[in-house]
Amino acid sequence: MSLPTTLPEPVIPRLVGGPTLRWGVLAPGFIAGVFASTLHRNTDQRIAAVASRSAERAETFARSHGIDRSYDDYRALVDDPGIDIVYVAAPHTEHLALATLALEAGKHVLVEKPIAASADEARRIAEAARAAGRFAMEAMHTRFHPRMTVIERLLADGALGELRLVQAELGLGNVPVDPTSRLYDPALGGGAALDLGVYPLWFHDFVLGAPTRLDVSGTLAVTGVEDQWNATLHHDDGATGEIAATMRTWTPSHAAIGGAEGRIHLDSRHPQPGGFTVYDVRNQPVSRFDDETGVVGTDGLCRQAAWAAQHIADGLLESPLHPLATSIRVLETVDGVRAGLGAAPIGEDAA
Repeated sequence: MSLPTTLPEPVIPRLVGGPTLRWGVLAPGFIAGVFASTLHRNTDQRIAAVASRSAERAETFARSHGIDRSYDDYRALVDDPGIDIVYVAAPHTEHLALATLALEAGKHVLVEKPIAASADEARRIAEAARAAGRFAMEAMHTRFHPRMTVIERLLADGALGELRLVQAELGLGNVPVDPTSRLYDPALGGGAALDLGVYPLWFHDFVLGAPTRLDVSGTLAVTGVEDQWNATLHHDDGATGEIAATMRTWTPSHAAIGGAEGRIHLDSRHPQPGGFTVYDVRNQPVSRFDDETGVVGTDGLCRQAAWAAQHIADGLLESPLHPLATSIRVLETVDGVRAGLGAAPIGEDAA
């Protein structure tokens, strides 16, 4: 099969003019601010209320983002009849409790990635969503960027031939080693696996699915969380994944898929919106995808909200693009990486 010189068109949700929801935000930290800004700037979705344990923090966030109501109690927000869906933006270790709180109150949920601090906790969120009959989705924004829908079609068509290798890594530099910070605190789900590695591990799963075995090496910070690691993920058909994440240095943050008939190389940084190039078996470029929507960088977080609104309007309880089974499967691999490194248990202080 020859590689296509003309690529499929991306599948893009309507950011304006499609179904809309009344959003509530639990835990208005940094990522919640990014989400609120892009949501209001790029879509006609609107955040109607925000809740924090601190009344002052909730009020400040509401003023900054033009939100009508603020609460100093999470229960008050999930009981608000003017809220359709709750965005859970708390630290990883609070995702299970807050998602369950919202679901049991009859609200749909979009839970910041990773959906939970472990695969077991993710399963419990899925069970709570099924019991409540409400929509639940992980906020894995990378899945919803236009280039991923094009790559998905190329893989489904077998454009690269037999898939042999997935490479993906993500690095974050200038992170001070602070035992009290979220990134280094095991009690809050810190470490380079849950916070960063979930992106390249998701990409690996998107292409090859779950590995049958993994080999992992890396280093632990003074708090016991993993601060740098790399893993080889093995599959029964001979395909492998080479995945890495670090909090110790910036990296190119590239991702690539290698097949018998060609390869795809994603532009850096691969979790964000962007383009990719297709190369043939002679390693010559044959086609190029560029994201021409104008939504760049962290503004890409708005698309997951538009997709969630569309899925709910369609009567779905999960996203067919990113079902809960995928979130659970990726966290099973994250659990394996952390266990292989001997990292400090999540939710517990380092010894």
